[in-house]
Amino acid sequence: MPANVQTIEAPLTRDQLMKILTEPKNAILKQYQKFFELENARLTLRTDAMEAIAEIALKKKTGARGLRAIIENLLLDVMFELPSRNDPRDYVITDENVRGERPVTAKARRPVKEEPGEELRETA
Repeated sequence: MPANVQTIEAPLTRDQLMKILTEPKNAILKQYQKFFELENARLTLRTDAMEAIAEIALKKKTGARGLRAIIENLLLDVMFELPSRNDPRDYVITDENVRGERPVTAKARRPVKEEPGEELRETA
């Protein structure tokens, strides 16, 4: 293509941005979930949360590059706190968390005994 010709690319759609969050082998969400796993925690983003993240990226016109920054901003306080916690935790992110209407909080996983004589295991 000649140097003086510009190409105009259509912005990504909300659905495309949501796929970028979850589908590639090294998807942003998978990276954060692995980080949380290493800290004895589980991270889940509900569909409404992913839609809200994609909407923010669209409004700010940051496209796929902005997704990581949005998630980083959302989880910064939680990630700072994770290494100091020893108890297993579950973090479920909703659209309210993404929009800043409710802080991200964790629920403790409780150990449960399945049958007499068996060791305790964690529940999901």
